[in-house]
Formats: sequence, C-alpha cells, structure tokens
Amino acid sequence: MGIKRRSALLGGFGAAIGATVGTALGGLPAAAQDITFFRIGTGGTAGTYFPIGGLIANAISNPPGSRACAEGGSCGVPGLVATAVASNGSVANVNAINSGSMQSGFTQSDVAYWAFNGNGIYEGRPKVEALRAIANLYPESFHLVVRKGSGIKSIKDLKGKRMSLDEPGSGTLVDARLILAAYGMTEKDIKAEYLKPQQSADKLKDGALDAFFSVSGWPQGAIAELAATTGIDLVPIDGPEAEKLIKEFSFFAADEIPDGAYKNVPGVKTVSVNAIWATSAKQSEELIYNITAALWNPNTRKLLDSGHAKGKAIKLETATKGLGIPLHPGAEKFYKEKGVLK
Repeated sequence: MGIKRRSALLGGFGAAIGATVGTALGGLPAAAQDITFFRIGTGGTAGTYFPIGGLIANAISNPPGSRACAEGGSCGVPGLVATAVASNGSVANVNAINSGSMQSGFTQSDVAYWAFNGNGIYEGRPKVEALRAIANLYPESFHLVVRKGSGIKSIKDLKGKRMSLDEPGSGTLVDARLILAAYGMTEKDIKAEYLKPQQSADKLKDGALDAFFSVSGWPQGAIAELAATTGIDLVPIDGPEAEKLIKEFSFFAADEIPDGAYKNVPGVKTVSVNAIWATSAKQSEELIYNITAALWNPNTRKLLDSGHAKGKAIKLETATKGLGIPLHPGAEKFYKEKGVLK
C-alpha cells in the first residue's frame, strides 16, 4: 500500500517533498486530510532516472489543496504525494520494493527479470515474486565513455586501462561484466574501479580514469557535462560479439547513440536494455490503476516532452513491451481499457 498519513505530518516532511509538489499544499484546511505518500526509487542525481522520476512524481501528485486538472493544475491521483528518491539504481530499487521501503522504483528490464525468476544475479537468492511492472519507459543505452584522444577505439583496447564498471548494487555493473565477457575479457584484464557515474566523470576529467561504463537514456547529465568541458569519445559496442550477446541474453537489444546526442561527439552503435517502472503486487489495484492513468494523462505528456530529452521516448504504445516481469493488475486493467493490451 502507499503510505497514508494525515496532513499534520506534512510539517516535518515538507523539505523532502518541496521540490516535487512546490506550493501545492498551501492553504490546506485545518481539518486533517488523507494523503498517500508514494516513493519512486530512481538512481544517482547525475543520471537519467532521477530527473525522469522527478517529472513523473510531479505529474502523478495531486495533494489536497492543489488546483484541479480542469483548472490547469495537476492531473495526478487525488490525495497522492509522490517523490523521486535518489538511490543506487536498479538492484537497490528492486530490493527496496521487495522490503517495502519504496512503493515503486525504476529498474533495468534485465535486473527485474533476474529478480522475479531467481536467476542471473539473483541465483541462489529468494525470488522477488511480488515484483510487478507499471510501464516500460524507454531504452537505456550502454555508454562506454573515454577521454577524447585516448586512443581507445574498441572494447579490446581497454586491456590494462583504469576503468569504472559502476557501483556495487547497480544494474550497470552486472551488464558491464556480461559485455566484457562477450569480448573475451574479465575485470582482471582491466584496472577495475566501482564508482557512481558522477564520480567516474570527475575522475575521467582529472585524468585519474581512462574509461567508464554507464547505462542510461541519452543525454546523461554527467556525460553531457564531460562532453562540453573535457571532451570525450564513445566507444562502440557492436560486431559479432555484440550480436552474440543479444542472442544469448534476450533482454539486450541493438541500439544506437546518435550524432549530436553529446556535444561534438560522433554517434556509435551500442546495445540497450529497457528502463521500466516497477512496483509490488502488494500495492492496491485501485492505486496503481490511478497512477497508470495519471502517467498517460495529456498533461503528463507535456511534462515529459518538455522536461527531459528522454521523456519523448516514453510512449503509451511501447508501455507494455520488453518488461521481463508481469504487469501489476491495476496497470494491466488500464492498458486493456485503452486497447494497448487485448
């Protein structure tokens, strides 16, 4: 269930939700009103999950006292206060959903698949059988970032280089190992570090790192800043090795980061997984139905299109594709009503 509290609690929580709901809570009547808090686990603040999470949280929130949708205000769920919470990414979000410390979260489709089925990185661990999908959001492209002029043109050129594979608990680390293996390499072939994307970007900028992996929708904030200041190249993940990877792991897909996605950086062929918004089967059907409806409201469309470059890739027609886990019954009901599912 979303966490229900009375409005009297808002005083201590105001700082945390201020960025999400702004002044929408102003003018609340003295009488207590029911509010449902709904947290969305995202990722590091320099990645794509966090800003997309903020846009969605704002779109689905409609706390007491806010203007009605018809008046140009929120078209979110009445009484709902959603917040985007920074986290360690996919694996951490799945674990938080499973423990109940988050009501929902963003995760890579591969990580969700492994968690639900108890294989892959979840081999030998309890299955997260309650994990359910709200929507497929967008493709997450694998970025292999190097300093401009480094001479690193392919994955095999990484041997002996100082490289970050992302932080423990992240889906990126899991897939970085799979990608290296596809090219006949392991962490022993590189000088591996395990850093957040922003830390990796900082070390690359300072010359203390040669390369790093990042998985996100482009443009990713930390990489965009590097491209504009230090200068970077993207290394392709393609060829027969990538084709074999896609064939072996069905959650991977062929992808491309286009020219101009980052300033003065040529585009490359790469691979991707899907970013999905997941929740727990324990959340009520009514709540998730209403949240799904708010996600696909025309006002949310405007927010997504104008708020972040990857927001435009979040589309109703692809919302049920490549999930890797079952839909939540509330979301499924909405998609059937809209004809997205039969």
